[in-house]
This record gives sequence, structure tokens and C-alpha cells, in this order.
Amino acid sequence: MIKKMSPSESDFDIPAKNCYRMVILGSTKVGKTAIVSRFLTGRFEEQYTPTIEDFHRKLYSIKGDVYQLDILDTSGNHPFPAMRRLSILTGDVFILVFSLDNRDSFQEVQRLKRQIYETKSCLKNKMKEHIDVPLVICGNKGDREFHREVRPDEIEQLLAGDDTCAYFEISAKRNENVDRMFQTLFSLAKLPHEMSPDLHRKSLKTKKVKDAEAYGVVTPCARRPSVHSDLMYIKEKAVGGAHGRERCVIS
Repeated sequence: MIKKMSPSESDFDIPAKNCYRMVILGSTKVGKTAIVSRFLTGRFEEQYTPTIEDFHRKLYSIKGDVYQLDILDTSGNHPFPAMRRLSILTGDVFILVFSLDNRDSFQEVQRLKRQIYETKSCLKNKMKEHIDVPLVICGNKGDREFHREVRPDEIEQLLAGDDTCAYFEISAKRNENVDRMFQTLFSLAKLPHEMSPDLHRKSLKTKKVKDAEAYGVVTPCARRPSVHSDLMYIKEKAVGGAHGRERCVIS
């Protein structure tokens, strides 16, 4: 299968081994979309708009190789459990977000973390309690610490014994710890650390784009692949990663 790219993307095919999906999960109003906005544009949107589901795509050129990162910003209401499960099955790296001033949102992250491991275990036909899933948990709204409802020891308990999970207290509004969080996530997933916004932005400032070792561009009007394409992707993963020999697919 060959991934057809629009002229605005480029005239090349991207190997499936260089294609990844990042899924952001959490309750409503915890700042998921604000984190995505920081990642894609470096800006913070003051106005709140409820997310049903947003899909973005970013392409990278890193030291001569091309990478594709799809970003799925999910709804905090999850009205369709089957679609939530599909998002988890197709995700390669995850960000779970709660608000430090909202205990219910932290409890939702606890549930989501369990659901991710249970769902991924079923996919890989493994019965052990934990599998390797690159995941970062974010306590957002660190600029409002005086309203804090989640204790540090509760967070430590959530992370205990999990080497592929990290925790950061961030402020998407003030852009505190956001870049560091993305660097850690990509490191856990063994992805190029240049995917982190601050690193490929620096490359653009110091070199011409055509000579840069790392730069990224957001693809306009990207559409989420169809459910059929997602199911085929999951099937290929389940039979041992046969998709790694194919090309990325856009439906």
C-alpha cells in the first residue's frame, strides 16, 4: 500500500515504521486542546471550545529521514465507548491529562491508564498486568496550585513500578514544562527527540530549512483515517507488525 500525499505535504512516501499516532485523553476542561495547540503552534487559546474529536498531522524531516505524527485530541465526554477503544488500539504514544484543581479528572486518568493497559494487552494477547506503552500523565493548570485537590503521594502511587510512564506538572497557559514533557514522551517511545517542538524550532532559527537537521510542518486539512483503515492497522499490529513493511495509509 502506498500513502498518497498531497502536493502541500510533499512528493514522497513515508515508511510505516516512521508513522506514529499520539492520543490525548482526559476529562473535559482539563486543557487537552491547549496542550495540542502549544505543540502545533506554540500558542495558547484563551477561549474554551468543547472538543468532539480533532485530528492533526505533522510531518518531520530529521537528519534525512521523514516522519509522520498523527495527533488525536479526544472528547472528554467519550459518548462512544467503541470509538474510545479504537483510539486506544491505534495509539502509539499517549498523554493523559487531569487538572490539579479537579479530583474527578484525576480519577478519570486513573481509569484511563487501566483501560489503556487492558486494551493493549488484549491486542498483544498478553495476560501480564503491565505492557510497554509510552505514556505521560500531565497535571495541568500548575499556575493554580492554591486550588490543588490532588496530593503528590496519590500521583506517586499511580506511577509506581511503571518504567514507561512519566509525570509532569505543567501549565499550558504559561507554557511551563510542556516542551520537557514532550521530550520525555518521545524518549520513552524511542522516537527522535527532535520531534519535540522546542528542538526543531531551534533548528529552523539557526539554519536554512533545506539545510536543517530537523524541521516540522503541520499538514493543513488532515483527516482522520477511516474506521476501516484503523481496523486494518490494528489487524496488522496483532499479527506481528506486518504493517512495518508497508506504507502509511490515508483514507
